[in-house]
Amino acid sequence: METDVTTELYPRERVAQVQEATAAAGLGAVLLTPGPDLRYVTGYDALALERLTCLVVPAAGDPFLVVPRLELPAAAESPAGGLGLELVPWDETDDPYALVAGRLPAGIGSVGVADRMWASMVLRFRDAMPGAEQVAAGRVLGRLRVRKSAAEVAALREAGAAIDRVHARVPDLLKPGRTEREVGRDIADLIIAEGHSAVDFVIVGSGPNGANPHAELSDRVIGEGEPVVVDIGGTMPSGYCSDSTRNYCVGAPPADYRAYYEVLLAAQEASCAAVRPGVTPEAVDAAGRDAIAAAGYGEYFVHRTGHGIGLETHEEPYIVAGNLEPLEPGMAFSIEPGIYPGAHGARIEDIVVCTEDGCERLNTTPRDLVIIT
Repeated sequence: METDVTTELYPRERVAQVQEATAAAGLGAVLLTPGPDLRYVTGYDALALERLTCLVVPAAGDPFLVVPRLELPAAAESPAGGLGLELVPWDETDDPYALVAGRLPAGIGSVGVADRMWASMVLRFRDAMPGAEQVAAGRVLGRLRVRKSAAEVAALREAGAAIDRVHARVPDLLKPGRTEREVGRDIADLIIAEGHSAVDFVIVGSGPNGANPHAELSDRVIGEGEPVVVDIGGTMPSGYCSDSTRNYCVGAPPADYRAYYEVLLAAQEASCAAVRPGVTPEAVDAAGRDAIAAAGYGEYFVHRTGHGIGLETHEEPYIVAGNLEPLEPGMAFSIEPGIYPGAHGARIEDIVVCTEDGCERLNTTPRDLVIIT
């Protein structure tokens, strides 16, 4: 990424924001190992190794980044190296957990550990700080990460455009006689070719496999007249993710499929139209779910309407019944109702961002069924 874009995505003040949130949560410190939280705060996409890399943000005092000595050059050259953080290297015979504990105030009462921290590391920190209660750092990072900045929305918009370009090329790949696995392999190549740095998932669900929302690629041969669900996503060089689902049919679709696809299209539109500040995720879920149930397909919509997205494909907020936290501008999430009767299935998915007065769709390819002749 270009330096100025990196600076906008991972600004210097983010460490101070985490420190303030740590104090406000009543924690003595947060400990962030490689993963989305560390990258969010510092921009450092550190390798997840058995050797400890850990950003330590105390409620009071100077934050510091502990790294294995052999990873010191990478840390210094990453965006974290420009944040003014003290980089604390450790050698192979050192105990980095004791090093962290020794630099924190004696008798610290509680620490937040990264939600994606390995269990082995959590236990090592517990041994090094036996008097400190451990809680998930998500209670500190969650409120910061859930509202995307303008730069983050721009990164998600770029990711959405990249995955849209892949979907635009999918019809050329879907032919009777090809297997799901063959098509999936070609799609994975396109995800990289269209600007992603990593392929996160490829679902090509043909016929009855389309009724499994998380179908794995298989050697099933795609037949004439079969609907195909294509759900794909990847990670961009920025670290931000894409995720979009479109539906295709190789030849004329079955009549019953056409009928419920129109219901699904209207339901997805209803949930998108419900998005605005102050509305609850539960209400957004209900807008589409109620339309599907009213048409007689309620039992075939078996998952939540959506999930947040950012540095992870799935993160807060979750668009599901029971989530009563009001939406706020900057929240980004999927809207993806589905209907899965068994012989086939369909799901329509866009990433949207809550704006000041509604929402912006970050995926712009047509949502109508694509019939390949």
